[in-house]
Amino acid sequence: MTYRAVAAEAGVTHGLVAHHFGSRETLMLEALKFSAEESIAASSLLAHTGDLDEYLSGLAEMVASDPDAQVFQYELLLESRRNANLRPLADELLRMYREAARAGLRQLGFDDPDFSDLVYAALDGLVFQQVTNGDQASTQRHLRTLRRVLARLIEA
Repeated sequence: MTYRAVAAEAGVTHGLVAHHFGSRETLMLEALKFSAEESIAASSLLAHTGDLDEYLSGLAEMVASDPDAQVFQYELLLESRRNANLRPLADELLRMYREAARAGLRQLGFDDPDFSDLVYAALDGLVFQQVTNGDQASTQRHLRTLRRVLARLIEA
């Protein structure tokens, strides 16, 4: 991600992008936050209604409609292993998703951070698989299974 590439995509000068963001790290952080916020909202990870049938209802469609947003996030995570300057960005991305998973599961009656992190890890794996193999139906099937498991835990 460069100022020139972002400027070309936005149809503005690279100087304007540099002036607005100030540093490449700020540009990347803002792009990452925007991407994660859009993904969280589209996926129904937050479960605003507390309705289990609605929980994660948009996840597979979100990945299918914009897989490049997910690829961008995964690439940043991988690059942060080689570039220590990117580690804070990767940590922020993971924090945003973990917090969203925790908040969504709290709405459903689960208030265990470790359990929430486990559910998030499973969801992250499903997103990664769908990004790599394009199999939206498989993601949908696994999400139905996850909802059944959560429903059984709620009933217990």
